[in-house]
Amino acid sequence: MKQKRHLPIVADDPWLEPFEQAIEGRHSDAERKIDELTGGNGRLTDFANAHHYYGLHHLPGGQGWVLREWAPGATDIYVVGPFNEWRECAPYRMKQLDDGNWELRLPERGLQHGQLYKLIMHWPGGQGERIPAYATRVVQDEQTKIFSAQVWAPEQPYQFKTTGFVPRTSPLLIYECHIGMAQDKEAVGTYEEFRLNILPRVVDGGYNAIQIMAVQEHPYYGSFGYHVSSFFAASSRFGTPDELKHLIDDAHAAGIAVIMDIVHSHAVKNEVEGLARFDGSPDLYFHRGDRREHPAWDSLCFDYGKNAVLHFLLSNCKFWLEEYRFDGFRFDGVTSMLYYNHGLGQAFGSYDDYYNGHEDTDAITYLTLANVLIHQVNPHAITIAEEMSGMPGLARPFADGGIGFDYRMAMGIPDYWIKTIKERPDEQWKPSSIFWELTNRRSDEKTISYAESHDQALVGDKTIIFRLIDKEMYWHMMTGDDNATVARGMALHKMIRLVTAATINGGYLNFMGNEWGHPEWIDFPREGNGWSHKYARRQWSLVDRDDLKYQYLNNWDRDVMHLLGGIHNFQALPIRKLWDKDDDQVLAFMRGRLVLVFNFNPTKSFDGYGVLAPEGEYEGVMDSDSPRYGGYGNIDEAVRHLTEHDPLYADSHLGWLRLYLPARSVQVLRLRPATRKRAASKRKG
Repeated sequence: MKQKRHLPIVADDPWLEPFEQAIEGRHSDAERKIDELTGGNGRLTDFANAHHYYGLHHLPGGQGWVLREWAPGATDIYVVGPFNEWRECAPYRMKQLDDGNWELRLPERGLQHGQLYKLIMHWPGGQGERIPAYATRVVQDEQTKIFSAQVWAPEQPYQFKTTGFVPRTSPLLIYECHIGMAQDKEAVGTYEEFRLNILPRVVDGGYNAIQIMAVQEHPYYGSFGYHVSSFFAASSRFGTPDELKHLIDDAHAAGIAVIMDIVHSHAVKNEVEGLARFDGSPDLYFHRGDRREHPAWDSLCFDYGKNAVLHFLLSNCKFWLEEYRFDGFRFDGVTSMLYYNHGLGQAFGSYDDYYNGHEDTDAITYLTLANVLIHQVNPHAITIAEEMSGMPGLARPFADGGIGFDYRMAMGIPDYWIKTIKERPDEQWKPSSIFWELTNRRSDEKTISYAESHDQALVGDKTIIFRLIDKEMYWHMMTGDDNATVARGMALHKMIRLVTAATINGGYLNFMGNEWGHPEWIDFPREGNGWSHKYARRQWSLVDRDDLKYQYLNNWDRDVMHLLGGIHNFQALPIRKLWDKDDDQVLAFMRGRLVLVFNFNPTKSFDGYGVLAPEGEYEGVMDSDSPRYGGYGNIDEAVRHLTEHDPLYADSHLGWLRLYLPARSVQVLRLRPATRKRAASKRKG
């Protein structure tokens, strides 16, 4: 009898065999939907073109303007603005087409670049002001705080200079950032300021990608960009579309990929600014009834079962790739999309929890289609899922039976570090537990590891450095001030971030400023703080000062990123644990030719500590105890270490690497080329 062939995702994980029917069902759902939307040709790129039809378009050759919207519930639509004194009038009345489409054609003089405009939408029993769903430019009046769409058709639009950019992903080193709070000033930063002031820091820091938050227009600045109102508009509070393009262009020229934090998991409830009741109906883009509102986020949930919603969201993905040349997306809130209960209050303890009928198959189909589309538009694009339930196959290719993301966020790692710092005394930090937590992941899916992201920097939470040092940061970060609390915090901060970065199986992420221990939390302007920007910024002046210790943490992070980024395919190199002894609190592992030895012991330094490692000669690469990194300089970095022969391990070609291990320190060594043969010859002699 012929043996059944499993989908690759099941063949690679036999524990999934009982759920193969469900996995195949999801795969078939996506295949059928692709066939339905593309007429069987599989080219989602030909389907996801809503942005080319809808919205405002300036026709070439002085042929005027055309504006189209989809509003099947509307009975009348007028375009208003300064050109008609914001009043409804016949020349600006949209014409109803078929299938709920509306269109307005205007002569060249009918609109001008920079003019504001809105829609007056009429529906049975009511009317209201609306911003076009496909508006690509939305601005807020500083005095009235009212949002309006804006005509954006400059005579000389930005022309990209860098072409054919391909991201470096071996490994992928991401600098997570927010344009508005990226500056030192107590105000909203701009695309231009980021391009000129922050991008050079990213390049110098050794990162090869930036992940930008809050790009899509959102009415409330303090939402961190997660309550989106205009999905096709780059937030105007940071500058113009051309300035964002200039930033992306310069990033590409410097070898930096630009990933967009895209929000397709929900939408803002605002009606005047957003999509809610756009044409008077509550379910144009969203669910009806109990599923319409997100129970935790005070927002609206898309109905992914509607082809019109798929058209809107898939076109949105293609728009940002085409118009701005983003290199991919980090999809926010994927867990919320995957389950009918949004993953709230649910523990995911076994595979049964992923295949018990509580999964939103429409949302899973959308995410699969989005990944297929994105990689059709740009085969080098990067897709990352922010997902905490651990659903298998999320970051496996669609052809393998997966959902198709390139990476998933390793969200359990920062939780582990928080729990360790909060609940375990230093003497109880166990290297075996640390190594397990950092390497215990699905081998068939790539992850983005991180010690902390923006989540840990927000008010209500604490960054690693603040958990370790707390208020002492305000008084004892001067160079020459040998405060024990600060010394402990800096030492562990360096060790935590290196052990997290060095064990990646895909990529690494850091939130801006956290690499050098930014002392302040993030608190956006709000009524409760007097609408202050004091904490919605990054104080770069601290790390630039020679008299403060932040420079040491910055030096460490820079050297770590350059080290790992300079090793081709570092993320794919096997990790070989050489030693872990919980009694001593020592951990050693090897990756490629690098050996990393951590002594988490808070009080004991070890002289001549033996670690079994491949025979040969080792040279020092980095040492967290170096004065360059704020350490005490207890290690002579010029010393080379030749392994000691042990006949018990001769057949394994292992020897004892004897090292001095200062308390709370880590050192990185490199096995010198061809030294194994020399070591063997010396042993024979």
